[in-house]
Amino acid sequence: MNSKPVLFIRSLIFWVGFLVNTVFFGLLIVLLFFTPAQTRLRVGRLWACGNHFLLKYICGLDFRVRGQENLQRENAIILSKHQSTWETLVLHSITPYVRWVFKRELMWIPIFGWALAMTDPIAINRGAGRAAIKQLIKEGTKKLKAGEWLILFPEGTRTAPGKTQKYKIGGALLAEKSGYPVIPLAHNAGEFWPRHSFIKWPGTITVVIGPAIESKGRSADEINTDVSNWIESTMKEISDPSRWNR
Repeated sequence: MNSKPVLFIRSLIFWVGFLVNTVFFGLLIVLLFFTPAQTRLRVGRLWACGNHFLLKYICGLDFRVRGQENLQRENAIILSKHQSTWETLVLHSITPYVRWVFKRELMWIPIFGWALAMTDPIAINRGAGRAAIKQLIKEGTKKLKAGEWLILFPEGTRTAPGKTQKYKIGGALLAEKSGYPVIPLAHNAGEFWPRHSFIKWPGTITVVIGPAIESKGRSADEINTDVSNWIESTMKEISDPSRWNR
């Protein structure tokens, strides 16, 4: 039964479970401040798996992954479609132990933000312009050379299904300057958990991980174009317009 009142109640129960999950694992990550970042990231993965469990068994929202083999390689930069809150809560359970690139304001959120700050991220001041790009390139290159994975949302903000925004150059510029390849990632989570929506619709999200896009000897514009073309063409394949305006 998928009437809106029932979906609302199921979503409410999810948020209660999510709050408990976040407080428990968030405080645990903070208390483990003295451990290596990899240890805290493992706890973060348990948090992400817990979110998936809650979504699957309370909201009936699951996911399937195609192209997982494209992550079985040396580290790279993952550039992901951004449609929903879902990818920020669950992607960590799919990807390697990634370092997230995000706006620094997220670290001000009690418990969640504090834990986020302990997972060795790159926190950007999006209003800093060129200084933010320089920070991304400097810190990102250092992490990549240390063997770490990075993940960014090139659109910068959540985009409604069926629409796209101009892909920002930061991730592609990091790829150009560092020489590390890009792994594009597409998904249709916004069709089941729309932005600004309390209700989560049951179903199965499709996640597609693309082959590596090489960056050596190529410009950021070329890389960005390839990433955008791959993600947006894949979105056309996995999207269902009948779910865009529910």
